[in-house]
Amino acid sequence: MERKNISETHENFSFDQAETYLKALFPRVSRTFALTVPELPVPLRGVVMNAYLLARALDTIEDDDALTLEQKFDFGKRFVEIVSTNENAEEFAMELTPLLSLHTHEAERELMHNLALVIGIKQTFNDVQQQAIERCIRIMWDGMQKFLKQRSLNGLETLDEMNDYCYHAAGVVGEMLTDLFCDYSDEIAKHNAAMKKLAISFGRGLQTVNILYDHWEDRKDGICWLPRDIYGSELKDLKPENYNEGYKNAQKELISITHKNLREALQYTLLIPDSEAGIRRFCYWTISLSVFALRRIHNRPNFTANAEIKIPRNWVLAMIMITRTFGVKDKVLTGIFNLNSHKLPLLHHPLAKK
Repeated sequence: MERKNISETHENFSFDQAETYLKALFPRVSRTFALTVPELPVPLRGVVMNAYLLARALDTIEDDDALTLEQKFDFGKRFVEIVSTNENAEEFAMELTPLLSLHTHEAERELMHNLALVIGIKQTFNDVQQQAIERCIRIMWDGMQKFLKQRSLNGLETLDEMNDYCYHAAGVVGEMLTDLFCDYSDEIAKHNAAMKKLAISFGRGLQTVNILYDHWEDRKDGICWLPRDIYGSELKDLKPENYNEGYKNAQKELISITHKNLREALQYTLLIPDSEAGIRRFCYWTISLSVFALRRIHNRPNFTANAEIKIPRNWVLAMIMITRTFGVKDKVLTGIFNLNSHKLPLLHHPLAKK
């Protein structure tokens, strides 16, 4: 990869300096992806990190409580244009950053302030990589426009609508990663069509776990992404003290659907040749963290805060140790997955009996 100078966007910053800085910022923005991204082959690490930082910047615009709806739509539209054209990132950051809420996480504020560095590094990627990132951000923005208008405590009307939200938030990320993996490896590219079909389920499973895990915290912000056709029309009045059999059954149904999606995410991972151990670990560790969270939710359906269902650190360390010690062959990954998920309810699915 050519090491371009990006001083035109941040004075006196070389590519190497910008890359070093963003690598230091990355774990402050996301602890989860800071764990998994280093497992990727070197040619993919910087690309995936850059894509995540851009997606996180768009999320910051969407979630900031100091911005009006009109400002969010304006800044979101301009952000997508900047990602595609690589122009005016410095000016955009200088205009937006001072408007962010005082409650905005310091690392996210810093990310927004240094947006030009992220855009500058993106310009050094090949055409396939840049187009994959741009498509992902554009589709995320399409979803942001739609679902910003639907934020309320009343949830979403149907499971299909929640799935649509999950696609725009995470399914499209699965499609982007598939494009990046297939560009990196001709062997992976042989499975492109099958992986694309499963990528949406992969993202949907991860995002639905996030919805379940964070839904009490989301409600404090006036937001609910649960579907009313499963949970009932009383979602707007849902409170921890209202926990009942109907809510318990709804939780079980959505957990079973999510479990099915995570098994399809496992299928996706198994399509990657086991010679690409780093990419398999990247995918599998992400899936495992979601399975662990889903187990905690299932075991304590009446939880009232995500602190009550925090994933034990020893579970994560054990998963890392096992996949490093015994490798990432199909039998190993499937066996560990089944062991960790065997008590979860499950819709009928081919992998359920394996």
